[in-house]
Amino acid sequence: MAQPPVGHGHTENMGAGKAIAVLTSGGDAQGMNAAVRAVVRVGIYTGAKVYFVHEGYQGLVDGGDNIKEATWESVSMMLQLGGTVIGSARCQDFRTREGRLKAARNLVKRGITNLCVIGGDGSLTGADTFRAEWSSLLGELLKVGGITAEEAKKSSHLNIVGMVGSIDNDFCGTDMTIGTDSALHRIMEIVDAITTTAQSHQRTFVLEVMGRHCGYLALITALACGADWVFIPESPPEDNWEDHLCRRLTETRLGGSRLNIIIVAEGAIDRHGKAITSEDIKTLVVKRLGYDTRVTILGHVQRGGTPSAFDRILGSRMGVEAVMALLEGTPETPACVVSLSGNQAVRLPLMECVQVTKDVTTAMNEGRFDDALKLRGRSFQNNWNVYKLLAHIRPPSTKSGYTLAVLNVGAPAAGMNAAVRSTVRIGLIHGHRMLAVHDGFEGLACGMIEEIGWDRVGPWTGLGGSKLGTKRTLPKKYFEEISSNISTFGIHGLIIIGGFEAFTGSLELVDGRAKFEELCIPLCIIPATVSNNVPGSDFSIGADTALNTITTTCDRIKQSAAGTKRRVFIIETMGGFCGYLATMAGLAGGADAAYIYEEHFNIHDLQVNVEHLTEKMKTTVKRGLVLRNERCNENYTTDFIYNLYSEEGKGIFDCRKNVLGHMQQGGTPTPFDRNFGTKMGAKAVAWITGKIKECSRHGRIFANTADSACLLGMRKRSLIFQPLAELKEQTDFEHRLPKEQWWLKLRPILKILAKYNIELDTSEKAHLEHVTHKRISLESNI
Repeated sequence: MAQPPVGHGHTENMGAGKAIAVLTSGGDAQGMNAAVRAVVRVGIYTGAKVYFVHEGYQGLVDGGDNIKEATWESVSMMLQLGGTVIGSARCQDFRTREGRLKAARNLVKRGITNLCVIGGDGSLTGADTFRAEWSSLLGELLKVGGITAEEAKKSSHLNIVGMVGSIDNDFCGTDMTIGTDSALHRIMEIVDAITTTAQSHQRTFVLEVMGRHCGYLALITALACGADWVFIPESPPEDNWEDHLCRRLTETRLGGSRLNIIIVAEGAIDRHGKAITSEDIKTLVVKRLGYDTRVTILGHVQRGGTPSAFDRILGSRMGVEAVMALLEGTPETPACVVSLSGNQAVRLPLMECVQVTKDVTTAMNEGRFDDALKLRGRSFQNNWNVYKLLAHIRPPSTKSGYTLAVLNVGAPAAGMNAAVRSTVRIGLIHGHRMLAVHDGFEGLACGMIEEIGWDRVGPWTGLGGSKLGTKRTLPKKYFEEISSNISTFGIHGLIIIGGFEAFTGSLELVDGRAKFEELCIPLCIIPATVSNNVPGSDFSIGADTALNTITTTCDRIKQSAAGTKRRVFIIETMGGFCGYLATMAGLAGGADAAYIYEEHFNIHDLQVNVEHLTEKMKTTVKRGLVLRNERCNENYTTDFIYNLYSEEGKGIFDCRKNVLGHMQQGGTPTPFDRNFGTKMGAKAVAWITGKIKECSRHGRIFANTADSACLLGMRKRSLIFQPLAELKEQTDFEHRLPKEQWWLKLRPILKILAKYNIELDTSEKAHLEHVTHKRISLESNI
């Protein structure tokens, strides 16, 4: 593939003469292996020696065979494995000065002065203590003859970088810790399975999830499955919660639901600090309501299984950033953690993050629950507020007098139904009359419109596809019919959930305002497409589900060749001209190449890729993976690439090809897509309600300004509304693509992890930010 632009500094020899050790400590988390793999491969790429430390800090203390040099091949095929391949252990020895002395000697003897620690806040605090004591440890070792003066001089300072691996997402300063998304996948699989049995028997299920001091898993699970109630330690229920809970469960049943779901974080407490257990809740429900109630404690299942696509990409990106942070480190640089904020890599001072994390626990212990919520950050607060709206606030008896219509446009995408559900319910909470439009713009023209109520959308969160029905038809030829129906049904605002057709169709509606006054109503687009090609948003609803489907399929396809001779798989992904799915699945699946339209390639590039793979296959590597976006090149087709690799690989490897097709649009939505859809729906309704009031004159709505037709998108760290007129300038309409796409910057990482010697562009490297300022100004606004 074509070379990316050369960045600042030569990353290829940054690490020459340096040594890096990587260890995983504390509780394991899915995605740790992706991080270890990235540290090893990027470390070797920069010219550094990289060492595995087996069994966490215990291995660092014990030394010997626990500290082994890693090779490129030693991290092959570990990307899809859960847990941590290099082992993790809780270590008492490292807490003692004696233990840290042994650890320091083991590092100095091997010339290791860079340590990458993947673990929770305890593990990272230990690393910071180790660094602070480093000079005195060396002095002591020198005094007793444990090391020579020469060795002490060479290892005069220790650089430390942390990555947070914890399924609880309990570390402040980071949007997501490694393992959280995978844990949510496990939980949702179980919730979906339990829902079917609960419906069959009309049961109430109380599910206990992990999170001793943090309610993140419980809160996102509750949002993603539309639970009736959630108990989290940061915000205990009011004193009369028992009455409120029973009233809520009864209402749900009276609304026609055959089940109740209650989610409890293991650290749930009441306002007075007394524990609220799953059994307490079960006893209450059985005694007060007589419902058949079951308790399921998920336990360690949440830590297990394969990592999700997000965790693999997160681990890989953090691993790259960690190596860069270590090699750029000086004795003056504070120990930092690398993390993601929105979709950007950030570096944060380790001890500031640890301090804020401890402050949350202190606030909870002291009963300052409002402070605890604030310290968790804006993202957590937004999730909590949306959950409370959807679960606890009932539609008002006084109506607003406004009518909103919601429709799906384009191809189906998992998560559309979650967005519709939250749009309908939040609309009803605002007092609006809500209308569902079937079959997109065509349905709007043909009058396939009906009023939709609270209970109808209840179970929609976890359903794939589009319950309203969706079509690609554009509205231009139906302006008269659409205008007539807007008038007939008294529609004051449109919320359009869909892909590129939703965007182009809405632009047509805006153009039509000049001729048809009925089209002068506010409209909001929520991007939902597996291709992730809608301008104005870094992510679309449905793309995460499709990415996980591709990643899981790639795992299975690779596994199918286990025990056979060397084999290369050529896999074609969807996406139109957009290479997002091929690139991200390449990162998550450990691909050797990913061919996309946005990065031009020619026959020479193909030849280089084939030769590179052939050389790799002569080592211990037995499996190759090549991804091709469906429209990356009209002549270099999947068949062409398959035939080329087959011919050139003769005698070394054989080839197989797979076109994944429409399975990428199906399936139940991932936790991310359910949550993203839910929050986008809530935000869109709040915005459009304000717009309708703004455009209201004497009981009539007249909206013809550019800012009355917006797209709600996620940009870097926040959700923002952007006028369609502005986005028009940022769009390549011929290829149905945004002109600029953030994920293209990740492509060099894909190539470096596949052993290509290219320059890594570090011109946009993450600068050290301060967590205290970040809390106020830059916290992700999702």
